[in-house]
Amino acid sequence: MSTKILHLDLDSFFVSVERLLDPSLNGKPVVVGGTSERGVVSSCSYEARKMGVHSAMSTRKAKQLCPDAIFISGSMGQYGKYSKMVTDIIAAEAPSFEKASIDEFYIDLTGMDKFFGSWQWSLALRQKIIAETGLPISFGLSVNKMLAKMATNEAKPNGQFQIPEGEEQAFLDPKPIGKIPFCGEKTEQFLLTKGIKTIFDLRQFSAEALHNWLGKSGVDLWQRAHGKATATLHPYTDAKSMSAERTFSKDTADRAKLEKVIIALTEDLAVDLRKDKKTAACVAIKIRYSDFETHTKQLAISTTANSKVIAETATHLYKSIHEKEREVRLIGVRLSHLTDGAYPINLFDDTAKDVRLYKAIDELKSKHGKTKLVIAQNLGLDSRKINDPKATLNKADKVERRKTRED
Repeated sequence: MSTKILHLDLDSFFVSVERLLDPSLNGKPVVVGGTSERGVVSSCSYEARKMGVHSAMSTRKAKQLCPDAIFISGSMGQYGKYSKMVTDIIAAEAPSFEKASIDEFYIDLTGMDKFFGSWQWSLALRQKIIAETGLPISFGLSVNKMLAKMATNEAKPNGQFQIPEGEEQAFLDPKPIGKIPFCGEKTEQFLLTKGIKTIFDLRQFSAEALHNWLGKSGVDLWQRAHGKATATLHPYTDAKSMSAERTFSKDTADRAKLEKVIIALTEDLAVDLRKDKKTAACVAIKIRYSDFETHTKQLAISTTANSKVIAETATHLYKSIHEKEREVRLIGVRLSHLTDGAYPINLFDDTAKDVRLYKAIDELKSKHGKTKLVIAQNLGLDSRKINDPKATLNKADKVERRKTRED
């Protein structure tokens, strides 16, 4: 029995929600995101896209390309509300699904054809979502997550598309190599210099040749060009908080050390936030003294996944409750009021520079490990001091991480 994966994507989700709230925006070029010159585009309508505007572009550039566009700062609260509506509909219909982001879902329909027909089931689900929410949504159906997502891209805007079983390669071959998921701009340009323009062209080379050119990513590219993808669905769980704690092998009252540990904890949590495509709206600090007396304090913040904002808030809370001279046994940071976000960081408050910075940091941490890089700019500290083992953990210290669901 072959695998059958359905991919659903809410079209221009932020813009679609804004149009539900204000129908006068229908048919007009709309840009949602940071409205200042240093802001970043989070989402844009197809009318704006025709003018060259795209997500993660600077607001300044977007205004140059589409001066007639209507710029809206947006509301994560409203987007979270409508995302939950769609999530609840899918949860009621599908036995298991993955929520990849605030506006993107995967459902495993393997075996469905024997009883209902996966295509008809998908059509019915799409119509139910449109009828109950008023939001446009597209879907793609194929044998794995990669191809299902590519099928959705064929279906947009507001449509559906299936890659018939056995026709996967025929679907892939004519497409430009840039259409292969995770084929970055630099890789695309390099392949073009080799005369490789389409996925068919790429398949004329062996995996060994691509490995020699591009290393492991070349082999991954070869696999995707042949329609092979091993990514599995991660069943959706609605985590409401995440936390990280450190229990010291030796109690300490060293405030500088404790502050640096807090920065390391928040860095770790912020990376996970962006990886999970979530933002947090509340930061809490926890201190347990040597006599096991425990104190906590929390503070509401604007929804964000910005490491610097979270670190500054956590450090401020620590300074407000830590009793000088008292030795600390455990210190922890907790992020709550989590909401799904369409992008790794909060594009409403962060600048284009922040977007590039955190994208690069997350890629480095993913490749080399979270402990290999800490942002010195967070509190203006020397990165060498932040990474000093004496200032953070030793081998005997205990690290605890958890995500929780709360009613």
